[in-house]
Amino acid sequence: MYPELGVGVTPDISAKFADAAIGMIEHRSDKPWFCHVNFTAPHDPLFISPGMEGKYSVEGIPLPGNFLPVHPLDHGNFDGRDEALLAWPRAKEAVRDLLRVYYSVIEDMDAQIGRILEALDASGQLENTIIIFTSDHGLACGSHGLRGKQNMYEHTINVPFVMAGPSVPAGEQTNAQIYLRELYPTTCELANVTIPESVTAESFAPVIRDPGAAHQKEIFGYFKDTQRMVRTENGWKLVHYPAIGEWQLFDLNSDPLETKNLADSDAASSTLSELRGMLETWREELGDPALEP
Repeated sequence: MYPELGVGVTPDISAKFADAAIGMIEHRSDKPWFCHVNFTAPHDPLFISPGMEGKYSVEGIPLPGNFLPVHPLDHGNFDGRDEALLAWPRAKEAVRDLLRVYYSVIEDMDAQIGRILEALDASGQLENTIIIFTSDHGLACGSHGLRGKQNMYEHTINVPFVMAGPSVPAGEQTNAQIYLRELYPTTCELANVTIPESVTAESFAPVIRDPGAAHQKEIFGYFKDTQRMVRTENGWKLVHYPAIGEWQLFDLNSDPLETKNLADSDAASSTLSELRGMLETWREELGDPALEP
């Protein structure tokens, strides 16, 4: 969409995406329709959006609660593009400046989404449309000494996910664990469209209808051959770094910022063993090429 305008590299690109979506809504047909609005924001490169100049100041932005100048171990992506965009060790003022622009881009995108919803309302279709807002993994922006999204921490693994519309209870929240790949069968189910037999992901529509329902007892994550992760529904997370043989164990209930590694704690040894078993079983089932003896 609008490649000639330089998608993702112009300060006003979010407004351009919104303009295109609004144009489709205003010239819709009477048949059911689907609109996928792929904002590039807040992906790099980051530019202050028009009207957002001076909205955030470096002095007024707090650092992340888990800010570190350097990550405590080699997570396998120190030389990646995202990490190379911020000097080592991470300077507090540089992180604040990054957050200043990051927040500005996000706020502008939020305003453009508001324009789309206003157009949908004006068209008379707001109450009959399922609206889904979600995102790619977020940047670390100084958390744990990292800048990018190539990690297994909560600030990256967790992504925004909001739904509204028919059959979606208003004002409800759920702690159920889901994968974004499950969005396709879920939307099919909500729209009464047959889920193709080729789809292997599981619909989480039951969770939408009943926010108290459970879904995935464990979720798994990975990055290249350097990171593997399992997180349980009761708030434990294990991260393994196969290339260097390191482990991290976090109790997210008491340590949501993941600052206390319990991998060497005697009190958590049984939990460590249980999660290691889950992770190894998953890796074996998938034929993980990073499996070590």
